Amino acid sequence: MSSDFQTPAAVVKKRVASIDILRGLVMLFMLVDHVRERFFFHQNVGDPMDLDTTSPQLFFTRVSAHFCAPVFVFLTGLSAWLYSHPHNKAPRSATPFLFKRGLFIVFVEIAVINWLWMGSYDTLWLQVMWAIGISMIALSVLCKLPYKMILALGVLIVAGHNLLSPISFAPGETGYTLWAILHDRGFIFESESFRIKASYPVLPWIGVILLGFSMGPIYSRAVDGAKRQSALIKIGLAMWCLLAIIRGLNIYGEVLPWEVQQDAIHTVMSFINYTKYPPSLDYVLFTLGAALLVLAGLENVNNRASKAVETFGSAPMFYYILHLFILLVGYRIALNLVGPNYGDLFAFDHVWQVWLVAAVLALALYWPTKAFAKFKHNSTNPLVKYF
Repeated sequence: MSSDFQTPAAVVKKRVASIDILRGLVMLFMLVDHVRERFFFHQNVGDPMDLDTTSPQLFFTRVSAHFCAPVFVFLTGLSAWLYSHPHNKAPRSATPFLFKRGLFIVFVEIAVINWLWMGSYDTLWLQVMWAIGISMIALSVLCKLPYKMILALGVLIVAGHNLLSPISFAPGETGYTLWAILHDRGFIFESESFRIKASYPVLPWIGVILLGFSMGPIYSRAVDGAKRQSALIKIGLAMWCLLAIIRGLNIYGEVLPWEVQQDAIHTVMSFINYTKYPPSLDYVLFTLGAALLVLAGLENVNNRASKAVETFGSAPMFYYILHLFILLVGYRIALNLVGPNYGDLFAFDHVWQVWLVAAVLALALYWPTKAFAKFKHNSTNPLVKYF
């Protein structure tokens, strides 16, 4: 191998580290947003993005969480490619792995996570883990297609699904349930005692996971770190340039046009106020463009801080379930000890308190997550690997 290429072992090590570090970063941002949803819910999920009522602090806190779902789904696709192309081994099919893990994630969403969010079970909310699980199941079938077709299909879905926005179905109308699951949000089942709502339309997320899978070859051992960094930077900047054009001209990719506001900060807020349900093209360009640039920057990072962040990305399901449990129990303790201070809710008064509590929880969660990641690495139980 020429001097222009790193050794395969070095490539693999850095590849895995950078992916886990980025996954860990977005999971820490996710923690901030979930603390907000638990302890700042007197201004609910929709309010942080309403320019007429939100504050810049609350708005950008919510924006930081916008990176979580697309980056995690994208990295899931990328990791699936790496699974199917193991180092120093023959390529293998990712289909069984993706299908079984996708089903497991959907099961956990329904049986565990929904209760951890609500503390009750009168409504089943099909949220981000549902979208990830369904996307993995879809990829388990689509990964058999030729590489270029997978890439083209991913681009077509992500770039073209905004054209489907005018299509809608009324509840009870033929096609409503399927369309609510694929592209629109809505209740797909309602009775006097139980409801099911599709909160995360899955079609765009299938496109995102296909893009992640398509990015896999850039992490093959035939590509050295410098070339990979260059490619990641070029693609990331190209996504942002496209975003600047189509968003700047308000021509396509977002249902919410931006407008000049009363000051510079609110104008920026208007420009980056993108639709998440379903994720618009602008939303995906903004978040994945940033993700690729961060991945490039993480290529050669290896220090104590990066290893700590990497820990959170190495046991994502365990961390996800544990932090939701702590937030649910912590909120109920606070409500009982302090009492409600906003109607029937206990809530913080300031956004900085959300960040402070998230930082404290991140420190508290580090050690159990690290212990489980070590246990997971040494375990031969396939179920443990799912966490």
